[in-house]
Amino acid sequence: MRRLPVFFLLDCSESMVGDKLDKMQETMNAIATALRSNPYALETVYMSVIAFAGTAKTIAPLTELYSFYPPKLPLGGGTSLGLALDTLMNEMDKAVVKTTAEQKGDWKPFVFLITDGRSTDKTDVAASRWQAKYAKRATLIAISLGKSADFTLLKKLTEHVIIYEEADKNEYTALIKWISDSTIAQSKSVGEGVENNALPSLDELALTLVKDPPASVDEACVVLTGRCQKNKKPYLIKYERSQIELGGGKHKENVVDYDSVGAFMIDEEYFKWSQAQPSAIKVNTSLLNGAPGCPYCGNHTAFAVCSCGKLTCTSGGAAVCPWCGEELFFSAGGGDFDVGRSLG
Repeated sequence: MRRLPVFFLLDCSESMVGDKLDKMQETMNAIATALRSNPYALETVYMSVIAFAGTAKTIAPLTELYSFYPPKLPLGGGTSLGLALDTLMNEMDKAVVKTTAEQKGDWKPFVFLITDGRSTDKTDVAASRWQAKYAKRATLIAISLGKSADFTLLKKLTEHVIIYEEADKNEYTALIKWISDSTIAQSKSVGEGVENNALPSLDELALTLVKDPPASVDEACVVLTGRCQKNKKPYLIKYERSQIELGGGKHKENVVDYDSVGAFMIDEEYFKWSQAQPSAIKVNTSLLNGAPGCPYCGNHTAFAVCSCGKLTCTSGGAAVCPWCGEELFFSAGGGDFDVGRSLG
């Protein structure tokens, strides 16, 4: 039987830490459940998941819908979209059955690329490879969670570029329904022996089709990596971009800074999914509002800086850096300074 391969190419970079990654995990679960309730999808759809951060890996090979269970999504530093595209194309070469003189191959694959940021690796070679050999062999739908993605690059990859802006942070209902409806519509058409590349209409309250790439925007978040002083386990501190307007008339000025979202527990797997080269990008602490406590031990702040440049937690007093082992003494005070940030 001819299969309908559906690939999910998912951004698991550190800017997704917290609510976004949790919701994407819930989205995968909800999509699988919705598709299983449709007889056409159940008969034809095979699903695969490729995750990317600083690296990219297939974490769920192409599997029939009946047996598919969404894998736990990882988290890492960096957004290697170029590497992710190469992984996708290699997976398509390996897993998708091609039509030959002796047999009919699989139906044209669906690819859902979901990202919230800009690539941190080189994408030119992978994008050219996609355009030359794969763009006509698959239907790629790029979905940006918010407006921080590289829309110029996404438009080079596909005409189907969509912005999802959640009206309710507790729900991804519109996104889940649209992805499920798109897959079900295609599975129904191939189940009847034809291919239909038309996509369902968008819920314009939450989904917007990108016709022309918008201008580049400032980074939406700052993410910092630290370790608990007491158990040495890693965590991420996330800040989201905010903008306030000062003055009025000719003296009006927009001031951009970042508000604390919180500190999040992560595991050592994070570093395996992060780019090997550390980021040289710095952010000045004057732009960062607030400092959350340690998510592990409850120390007053997770934002204490060792002379090695790494972050740890403290409630003041003597400490040992969990990164380099240096003996430290922390006290409040001091001016603003630059601190190394992750790639996001």
